Amino acid sequence: MHIKQKPNRNLIKLLILFLSITIPWIIAVIIIGEVNEMKLEMDVPAVNYSVDSTAKVDHSKFLSLQQEFNTPHEVTDACLTCHNMTAQDVMKSSHWTWSRDYKMEDGTTIQLGKKNIINNFCIGIATNETRCTSCHIGYGWEDDSFDFTNSSNIDCIVCHDKTGTYEKYPTAAGYPATVEKKFKEKTFYPPDYNLIAQNVGIPGKENCGACHFVGGGGNNVKHGDIASELVAITRDVDVHMAEDGANLNCIDCHKTTNHNISGNLYSIASVDDNRVTCNQCHTDQPHKSRNLNKHVSRIACQTCHIPGFARESSTKMYWDWSTAGRTNEDGSHIVEYDSMGNISYHTQKGTFQWANNVEPEYVWFNGKASHYVLGEQLDTTGPVQINTLHGDYHEKESILVPVKVHRGKQIYDPVNNTMIQALLFGKDSTAFWKGFNWDIAAEIGMERVNLPYSGEYSFISTEMYWPINHMVAPADQSLKCNDCHSRDGRLYNVSGFYLAGRDRSPLLDKVGFLLIIFAIAGVGIHAAIRIIKK
Repeated sequence: MHIKQKPNRNLIKLLILFLSITIPWIIAVIIIGEVNEMKLEMDVPAVNYSVDSTAKVDHSKFLSLQQEFNTPHEVTDACLTCHNMTAQDVMKSSHWTWSRDYKMEDGTTIQLGKKNIINNFCIGIATNETRCTSCHIGYGWEDDSFDFTNSSNIDCIVCHDKTGTYEKYPTAAGYPATVEKKFKEKTFYPPDYNLIAQNVGIPGKENCGACHFVGGGGNNVKHGDIASELVAITRDVDVHMAEDGANLNCIDCHKTTNHNISGNLYSIASVDDNRVTCNQCHTDQPHKSRNLNKHVSRIACQTCHIPGFARESSTKMYWDWSTAGRTNEDGSHIVEYDSMGNISYHTQKGTFQWANNVEPEYVWFNGKASHYVLGEQLDTTGPVQINTLHGDYHEKESILVPVKVHRGKQIYDPVNNTMIQALLFGKDSTAFWKGFNWDIAAEIGMERVNLPYSGEYSFISTEMYWPINHMVAPADQSLKCNDCHSRDGRLYNVSGFYLAGRDRSPLLDKVGFLLIIFAIAGVGIHAAIRIIKK
């Protein structure tokens, strides 16, 4: 006869004890491992995306463009014979006005923009129009007398030339060269207006980049994420603009209606409108992982998908005007270079610091910005904020965005406690770049903007914020969880909220540790008592 044996209860209880201790740890390890190993998808779904399929026009067939053109104004007039409603649209755009409505703290609204704002690169265009307006979409903006209502002053071909031969001369207030002329190391040639007029089309990367790549006086100087290499780049640097990526043109994202190009630059814009966002093409739930999708409502796509900017050419990170003016013994300019071949000192402009593959800084941003307005009193308790991106973790509208912070040292009036708009560019010694006399340059500059100058000047530290939106890396190069969720992660100095993995309370750590010990001990003691009793 077979006798059925009873299971060893002590062994069962020991097994239960073992499993009760180990299973929670196994689950925790699995969860942590899943989170740490989580990767963004290589193919993020896109919606609502389409390349401009407008039928192209052969402009060489138009009789009005076959006449002999002697000036760029004549080309514009010919364009407007067909595009007879375009001028009024162009003249409403910020590319033409270089200003927008800006609401002051007292509730009044002023016009503020590139036209009259201070920056910490070349300070501002006021008094320096002849040099700075070489990037304006017009001809002849040399001073306050420029006629913004004259449609003949519109430069159509700077945005629409498809020959690649049209260039504005750097110091000609928006005009191209009239004769063969050299500027620094480059030679500029008079355009063939007839050839260009008959070969125009939708703007490409080169057209937009003619100005946007070289803001601040050179390639990638200002933005850090908008540079000439984007014309022909690999997807390792930018998945959107690369030929082996999406091969997008600027206007594929910056949609345009009646010459109003979408996209606000928060170095000069202040309101949350006319923006370009990632979910124009991608959904607001772009990942397969629900855990990652939870981040989307509070973290900008760029924060994870742009791990670094200036990924090819260097960008300027610091500009110290206080050292400008030193010359060689013979009076010639001093020009020095850093190890990467960038100018680190120039007599006209002072000291520079450059960087490559820069890790962004991060701020909470609700879409609104404020700016220093010429004549305002300064807060000198810290670096002067040329522009301030508003936002806070506790505001629903705020999201975490990556920024380039350009730091500088620039001229100000310590008596009036205001920034100074100095005259930099000019033909005589009153301009700083000719006479290297800050006092005279400050006096003339402030007089031209109708603001007082005390007769004393000094230099003060400044900061300017530039949101990073380009140079989106492939998904497998995007940030991983521990890039932020760690003690020394990227968000170590973004305060005002609790971040798992970064923040800890010594008291809570001790309490939690003790609770774990007590729980394990309790299970062990309970099991031991049961075993002993049997």
